[in-house]
Amino acid sequence: MKLFRIRPHEPKSTGDDRPAQSLWRYIWLMSGRHQIVVCLIAISVAALGIVPLELQRRLVDDAISKQDMSLLTVLAVIYLAVVVVHSATKFMLRMYEGWLSESAIRHNRRHLSRLYAEDRTGNGEGENGRAVSIIGSEIEKLGGFVGDGLSQPVVNAGMLIFGIGYMVSVEPIIGLIGILALIPQIALVPVIQKQINRLIEKRVEKMREVSDELSELHPGHDDDHRELLDPIHRGISYLYNNRMWFFILKFGMKTLINLLNALAPLSVLIVGGYLAIRGETSVGIIVAFISGFDRMSSPMRELLSYYRMAAQAAVQHRMIAKWMN
Repeated sequence: MKLFRIRPHEPKSTGDDRPAQSLWRYIWLMSGRHQIVVCLIAISVAALGIVPLELQRRLVDDAISKQDMSLLTVLAVIYLAVVVVHSATKFMLRMYEGWLSESAIRHNRRHLSRLYAEDRTGNGEGENGRAVSIIGSEIEKLGGFVGDGLSQPVVNAGMLIFGIGYMVSVEPIIGLIGILALIPQIALVPVIQKQINRLIEKRVEKMREVSDELSELHPGHDDDHRELLDPIHRGISYLYNNRMWFFILKFGMKTLINLLNALAPLSVLIVGGYLAIRGETSVGIIVAFISGFDRMSSPMRELLSYYRMAAQAAVQHRMIAKWMN
């Protein structure tokens, strides 16, 4: 299948080959004012994602409970339209982010390849394996953060803010109790992520060392192989152990988050059910709130995942900048 060519975004040249001083400065240099447009689209996605909550409440309380077929039809059509517009806007956002990320990766690879070819990194010979690792896989992880580095926290934080604001305004008691179940995640994740960052930094450094040692192997020289393979095998064993500890922390944190996310809908059912039995709230509000907390658990997970990605990208940026310097 022949694909049409998509023109990449070309960052403005600064005339300075030195690396950006921080991850956020790097993102701005790579994407510039496009980040403003992406963030505006992200806000639209967040706002549209909360509209169905009110429609669900009205469907249950105003249409179904009162057996109003005409209102049910109108609200269902509006619901469908909102879902379609939300999906289309989200697709546009993802494509925009992907375009910016791939453009940054393309630009970085061309830039670093030129610097290395001109020997301006100061690394000289014997570091071919490290250069291949950085220009290949490492820059892809860093550049991939350019597209959604700002828009993802905007859209997910926006959904949380809009969702919390809606629920507190409709039924403050249920909303506040459900929110309390989400707070422990904010306190626990940074502690675990700090340990994960250390593992990532050590893994990247060891991967570079193994790449350098592999580039020094000369096929056909058995004596050289025996001497050179020992540190390579030790490095591979270290990478395995590092990754296993990474899995323990990463999946342990995800399990804890999923457990805490399940407490919010449960608290809504208990408190909301009690208020509904006493006639102090409606079934429609409980249905909307359960759906709301289910929707909010996703952006909460995305925000925590973004926090991990940002921390990892910062480590990657720092190590690539160190190599360039």
